[in-house]
Amino acid sequence: MYQIGNIYGITAIAVIGGGLFGFDISSMSAILPTEQYRCYFNQGPHGPPDCSGPRSDVQGGITASMPGGSFIGALASGFLTDIFGRKRAIQIGSVIWCIGSIIVCASQNIGMLVAGRFINGLSVGICSAQVPVYVSELAPPSKRGRVVGAQQWAITWGILIMFYISYGCSYLDGPKAWRVPWGLQMLPAVFLGFALFMLPESPRWLARHDHWEECHAVLTLVHGKGDPNTPFVRLELEEIRSMVEFERQNADVSFKELFRPRMLNRLHIGVFTQIWSQLTGMNVMMYYITYVFGMAGLSGDTNLIASSIQYVINVGMTVFALVYIDRWGRRGPLVIGAILMATWMYANAGLMASYGQPAPEGGLNHIAEQSWQITGAPARAVIACTYLFVASYAPTWGPVSWIYPPELFPLRVRGKAVAVTTASNWIFNFTANIALSYFVPPAFVNIQWKVYIIFGVFCTVMAVHSFFCFPETSGKTLEDVEEMFLVGIPAWKTRVEYQNVRRAEQDGKLGEKEIRHESPQRTGDAATKV
Repeated sequence: MYQIGNIYGITAIAVIGGGLFGFDISSMSAILPTEQYRCYFNQGPHGPPDCSGPRSDVQGGITASMPGGSFIGALASGFLTDIFGRKRAIQIGSVIWCIGSIIVCASQNIGMLVAGRFINGLSVGICSAQVPVYVSELAPPSKRGRVVGAQQWAITWGILIMFYISYGCSYLDGPKAWRVPWGLQMLPAVFLGFALFMLPESPRWLARHDHWEECHAVLTLVHGKGDPNTPFVRLELEEIRSMVEFERQNADVSFKELFRPRMLNRLHIGVFTQIWSQLTGMNVMMYYITYVFGMAGLSGDTNLIASSIQYVINVGMTVFALVYIDRWGRRGPLVIGAILMATWMYANAGLMASYGQPAPEGGLNHIAEQSWQITGAPARAVIACTYLFVASYAPTWGPVSWIYPPELFPLRVRGKAVAVTTASNWIFNFTANIALSYFVPPAFVNIQWKVYIIFGVFCTVMAVHSFFCFPETSGKTLEDVEEMFLVGIPAWKTRVEYQNVRRAEQDGKLGEKEIRHESPQRTGDAATKV
């Protein structure tokens, strides 16, 4: 079968798996406030047309069922990818997504809706964990950040496209208003499942399973433009061969290894990259933006259209990361992005506290979560700060949280390690009291504008944490990153090596450094090449 060898073509197909999560985010955001959804799943005292929908805690559970499934799916993906390969694991995820979407589309009650969303979550967990691993193992170092970051761009496109589909379907009568968009979200997964047959398997996974001829063929296809003897192909093959031999002789491969002293630091970095990305408050802006703008005085179509602007901003600003992230590196965007997001969160809290007031009993428009109201110029400032928050997240924590974890770990544990780090993302999205999807609706009712203070504090802490603990990985081969950790360079002393690696790819060598993996018994001396 014909195989696509262009790394951007490979990425464009693979990251559709990331787009599935985006479909879920915006469909919930657009469907939640509609009369059709609130009346079909109504648990409040009001009937049509003033249905209040599910109770706030139940709505939190409905929303949280997807990340709950994603936690299980992310953990399972570590086993799936090691056994079947990166590509096959993503295909399994696409099939599971279709099953979940059928159940969600056909939901007759809240229990069925929760079950379908949980199954969708299994798919999102698998794809969100393994798509970054897959493309990072295929990409050359100078393009790795760009192509892995495309997962976040796919998420933003999924958010934007599904929001407008859901908005258009809101004019349909009855349950069709939400059944149609939740049914249509199967189509990208169907395309992904079939298109993956035209993509190569990860060369590093092939090498680890002793498929050396296939590994060489994939490197030739993706990096050699059909010539198996190009310097960069030979360099990559030798580096992979040496790393595989070294790992086989010096380590057993299990989840236990992630918790050993030499691996624990990078596991902590990968886990907190994902945890902090959840605690920025971005999912509040995505899932519950209609509630936020409702408190700022917007309602009906005006609210939905104003909410959609942030999705356009999200797509547009992520482009900067795709173009410049390998030059910017990883540390800078994480630190600067966290500081900017904290600024906008504190600003919104101050505006709502100073100029807002409690909403009438039962909330605005009979929506309990809209329990605070602010009007006039301060309301417009809240909307502006919300847009600026999204613009700060989109080129920083959004893509980097997917790019960074796969770069931290050696080949022998990469699949399992990224599964654990991604699972930490989803468990923090789910767990009671701190899970964003379950916590936010009751929080809007109970502590109102103070929700912004909570996330502002999180953003402040993550800026400090990433500055002192997160080393730079941009411009290094995956094998070089492994050696950087062996040396133990302090995070704040690491630098971007984009220009060096660009020259390396063109010359077929890593700058002044030749391959130093002659012996699989290498120790600290070999590691000093970073």
